[in-house]
This record gives sequence, C-alpha cells and structure tokens, in this order.
Amino acid sequence: MNRKQIAIVLGIMCALLVMGIFIQINTVNSSYTGVAKTKTENELRDNVLRMKEKYDIATEDLKIVQQELEDLRNEAVRRNSSSEKNKETLSEYNKLLGNTDLKGPGLIITIDDADSMSILGDSYQSVVHDGDLLEVLNALRNCGAEAISINDHRIVSRTSITCIGNVIQINGEKVGAPFVFKAIGNTSQLYGSLTMPGSYITYLKRDGIKVKIDQVEKDTIIVPKYTGVYKSDYASVVE
Repeated sequence: MNRKQIAIVLGIMCALLVMGIFIQINTVNSSYTGVAKTKTENELRDNVLRMKEKYDIATEDLKIVQQELEDLRNEAVRRNSSSEKNKETLSEYNKLLGNTDLKGPGLIITIDDADSMSILGDSYQSVVHDGDLLEVLNALRNCGAEAISINDHRIVSRTSITCIGNVIQINGEKVGAPFVFKAIGNTSQLYGSLTMPGSYITYLKRDGIKVKIDQVEKDTIIVPKYTGVYKSDYASVVE
C-alpha cells in the first residue's frame, strides 16, 4: 500500500472518529437536557404542592380568625345590650332614691299661714305646722306622686320633717312659710284626690290656712335631686 492509500485510510478513520465523538457528545447533551428538564419539572411540582399546602393552612387560619371575630362581635353586642339594661336599671334606682333631677306634669301646691287667727281664736291653728306638711305629703304619695319636693328640698325615704320651736326643718335644714310642694304625677288624679270633700286640704282651708293649687299638664315641673348623704351605720349587705 503506497503512501497515498495510507493517507486516505487514515483520513477516513479520523473522519469516523470525529463523527463518533460528535455523536457521543450529542447523546450526552440530550441525556443531560432530559435529566435537567425532569429535575426542573419535579422542583416546580414540589413548589406548587408546598404553596398549596401553605394556602390550605392560611385558609384554615383565616376561618378561625373570622370565627373569633364574629364571636367578639356577638360578645360586644351582648355586653352593649347588657350595659344598656344596666343603665336603665341604674336610672330607675336613681329616680327612686332621688339622686337625679326630674321633670314632668303634676301639681304645684302653695301652703301659707292664715292672715289672722282662726275662727276659734286659736293662733296655733292659723299657722302651718310640720304635721300639716306630713299630711299633705302622705296624701300626695297615696295618690301616686312619683317625685315630691318642698321648697326645693327633695323628699326621699329618709326625709325628716320636724318642728323646732316656730321653725320647721326638712332634711335637717330650716324652712319657712310659704311652703311650696312640687309633685310630679298624673295631674287630674293628684288634684282630684287632694281636693275631694273631706281631704286634708279642705280641713286646712277651713282653718284659714291659705292653699293654692296649680295644675301643670306639661313637663315643666322640676323636682331637684336629693342633696343629702345616704349613710348606713348598722345595715350591711347579706352575702
């Protein structure tokens, strides 16, 4: 075999070797690409699964928080309703205890000493006494007066009306004639009870005591609150 033939054979062999190497490289690259692609898909799939898991957990947490919020709203509504009821109850107690100013319709009754001695010549009967005020006060209470004051002194359960010499004391303070009763209640009922035949008012008028009764239908009578202090030295709450 001459040199030319040897060169041709060597050329062919080199060409085949180069082709084999090229094919091998392409095969390796294809294999690597497939593996990389598969790996990327798997990672994406894992990420999606993890995100879905986090989403599900977040959704459950959101449901729990929403339920807690709803519970808080319901509790707030319940407490607000309870608070309103407590306010109403406290307001009623304050009315009964005389701890608040009140207004309403009713009667204004002015009682004053007689201008001169009574028909019997008895000066005692010509002057308004503590017993007279108590009788009128009881008459007002019995016919449904809801709030009463005398010369702007609120009458409460502890009110004392006493006579010391020629001076009358109400809630421990000196009060002089004329004595002005303010009574809140049903106007016609109060007036009818006080002026009916045989009532104490008619008895006072008979002795010359001056009595004036004004009926007030509108909420213009104002009975002031009790300004004294409630104190219990012996009573205590039963536990």
